[in-house]
Amino acid sequence: MDHQSTCMCQACTETAISEKERELHVRLSESSRREFLKKATGMGLALGVGGGLITPLSASALSTGDSAYKSQSMQGNQAVKQGKATMVSLLHTADIHAQLLVHDEFFMENGKPVYKKRGGYATLKTMVNELRRENPANTILMDGGDCFQGGGVAALSEGRAIVPLMNNIGYDLMLPGNWEVVYGKEMMMKDMFGYDAPKVCANMFHETNDEFNNDLIFPPYYVKHVGGIKIGFIGYNDPLTPKRQSPAYSKGILFTHPEKNVAKYIKILREYEGCHLVMLLTHMGLAQQVGLANMPFVKGVDYIIGADTHERVRVPIQAVHAKVTEPGAFGSFVAKFDFVVEKGVVKDHSYQLLDVDPDRYKEDEEMKALVKQAREPYRKELDRVIGTTKTPLVRYYVTETPMDNFITDAIMWKFSPDIALSNGFRFCPPLVPDSKTGLAEITVDYLWSMLPVDSEAKRGTITGQQLWDWMEKELQNAFAKDPGKRFGGWVVRFKGMEVNFTIANDAGKRVNWIKVKGEPLNKAKTYSFVACEREGDPDTTICRVDNVAEPKRLGFTLHSIIEEYLSKHSPIEPVLEGRATATDAPNTLLTQLSGFGYEFR
Repeated sequence: MDHQSTCMCQACTETAISEKERELHVRLSESSRREFLKKATGMGLALGVGGGLITPLSASALSTGDSAYKSQSMQGNQAVKQGKATMVSLLHTADIHAQLLVHDEFFMENGKPVYKKRGGYATLKTMVNELRRENPANTILMDGGDCFQGGGVAALSEGRAIVPLMNNIGYDLMLPGNWEVVYGKEMMMKDMFGYDAPKVCANMFHETNDEFNNDLIFPPYYVKHVGGIKIGFIGYNDPLTPKRQSPAYSKGILFTHPEKNVAKYIKILREYEGCHLVMLLTHMGLAQQVGLANMPFVKGVDYIIGADTHERVRVPIQAVHAKVTEPGAFGSFVAKFDFVVEKGVVKDHSYQLLDVDPDRYKEDEEMKALVKQAREPYRKELDRVIGTTKTPLVRYYVTETPMDNFITDAIMWKFSPDIALSNGFRFCPPLVPDSKTGLAEITVDYLWSMLPVDSEAKRGTITGQQLWDWMEKELQNAFAKDPGKRFGGWVVRFKGMEVNFTIANDAGKRVNWIKVKGEPLNKAKTYSFVACEREGDPDTTICRVDNVAEPKRLGFTLHSIIEEYLSKHSPIEPVLEGRATATDAPNTLLTQLSGFGYEFR
């Protein structure tokens, strides 16, 4: 590591723990301390003065060199079967994006896309209950954020309708994601604090001078005593949220980077709480989370249990100081961690990514009724069919997607600019045509999943040089060589231009060529473009393009444009067209993360 990193690490690690913070960590763990002491005494664990655990964690069980991950549950472990050891299970979901019902899901098998039915809250609840029954006393269920945004019911209720559904599943710990801010700070707090489970996030502060006085919005960490050990969880949301989202969403919230305080909280959990396992529960994107796991200030963390980029990590990614996981998205998967504990020492562990499969898990009737109740006020409008498609609407590819080709087709049709742009969104499960009719119905509900905020279209003009520089900036956001500098989204989408680039090149040198309407880009020429307005941006900024000339709001929202386009062009059949191509990656690239042995499937 370089000298600067070493100094940063030492500065963080040596941060003094104030009396106020000592009191805070005692309060955070008070609720479960008594239960832990009772179990610890029964298991014969060594306890020090004041009930502090003094038996150290076996480092070998989670050493950085351990790559022999087991893909099955630890239920078959001999020590567990013989009653000599306890199994502790962690279940993790993230990026559910308010997908209430069973839906199509995308898989890549033998190099080809395959679609299967997955997810739905009623299926998820049955699965979680079954997994809990395997280990009823020692299972913790966590959600990593982006839960109450991404579907019609969520958008129309500002997240309120989703909260009772999550409470009914019975989560034990919640983290806010970058989209939790979409309805503004006040609504985010009402929704998040509506959850029955504890909330955790160490880097979201009140940016106000009122009674909150720049305090943390949520507790920074949570300690759980389970199965004879103590597990500490520190939460982090994406510090880039105010840049990735419309700035207005985050008004009144200050986001900081983990290096500001993570070493301090690791020290609290390791040295003061005596935690056997320390986890970072994060919503920062797989590339950023791997970058974080390589930083010296996270030494002492066992796992970074991540979210945001919807990646499906089936074998934990081993970085320098911690292992990293992500559990997919849309309620289609549950990540399961099992730890075998003998006399306060973690002896063995496994990790699995499990499908929420409606063919295996029958829908929970109580949850079905709750989902129906949540949808009822909006059902007639959300179920309204606005068009059909002959080809799957997919958004999993990093550089170009059929779904966004359709969206930019509609913008181009409506306004005829030189270029139509769509943000590099990741969310929205696929929509697959029926095998009998050859069509899939596009509903208003699905429109909310594709475009979760109904922003107004806005026109502006830029020079070819601005366009080139902006494209370089967007490619750096997606493919920065330092994983910690990558934004969570994919490459921006467009119609009217073609771009060829090389991912492996240095920043500012990735673009090979750009064509606009089939002609090579003229850097001195002025081009018109249309994209969506981002609330809170300067008037001269459109879709993260700065210093735009002649900005003009066009009086039509993206939803109205899509509906009008579908009324005249259904059935649509968007496909990959080569609008964005890379010299060193296929047009079906499925992840930003390369070089770590990870493959999206």
